[in-house]
Amino acid sequence: MTYSKITTRIEDAIGIITLADPSTLNAAGLDVVAELGQAFQAFAQPGSGVGCVVLTGEGRGFCSGANLTGGGSASSSAEDGPDAGAVLETVYNPFMTSLRDYPMPIVTAINGVAAGVGCSLALMGDIVLASESAYFLQAFRRIGLVPDGGSTYLLPRLIGKARAMEMALLGERLPARTALEWGLINRCVADADLMASALEIARSLASGPWALGAIRKLVWDSLDCDWSEQLQNERKAQKVAGRTHDAREGILAFLQKRAAVFTRN
Repeated sequence: MTYSKITTRIEDAIGIITLADPSTLNAAGLDVVAELGQAFQAFAQPGSGVGCVVLTGEGRGFCSGANLTGGGSASSSAEDGPDAGAVLETVYNPFMTSLRDYPMPIVTAINGVAAGVGCSLALMGDIVLASESAYFLQAFRRIGLVPDGGSTYLLPRLIGKARAMEMALLGERLPARTALEWGLINRCVADADLMASALEIARSLASGPWALGAIRKLVWDSLDCDWSEQLQNERKAQKVAGRTHDAREGILAFLQKRAAVFTRN
């Protein structure tokens, strides 16, 4: 499929999606979100050969947020004024939810700014890497709006209420090094090493068993479940995982003291 605002390729069973509108620092307009949805859906198909997806940005930024200059602002007309939440309900929220429910691991490689909904998009990665020059920004207060894209859900769970409040209320840049110290991201690497590091991790995930997709779902589900519910979730997932070819191969390889060869089924 041909895209105008993103590029895609497959390398070593890794689906690589690159936001490719550097003139706007890869702003996430409606057209971009639509293309992202199509690309992620294509990589999720059983015959795609993809076992992990890497999302990154082209140029000096990962994603500068929603495109407020046209075609992507979160607003629509109504009798009592613009409804800035309508486009969230119809476009952004369904897309972010599709990432939460994605069937395989997602790695995000953050180069430069990740602002607004771009910050949320970055944090949807199961493994989040950032270059040393990258930073995260909840810029909504600057334009009189509230954080969206799941930010108010993700941030308190990742870094706690106090730091989430600081990011959202003050709207200050959070450098990648500080984001790492706070536990917002997994790794901070030299700018020149970002994609190599992301692909190294993605390669390990892509060659892993089917169970990796179930693991990411369990962790996401745990954010909203109590102890008893989560134990039941694990029990159900283990039943399915235990019947896969990968589980049989993994156990046999362990007994034979050799490396397992997984096929993600």
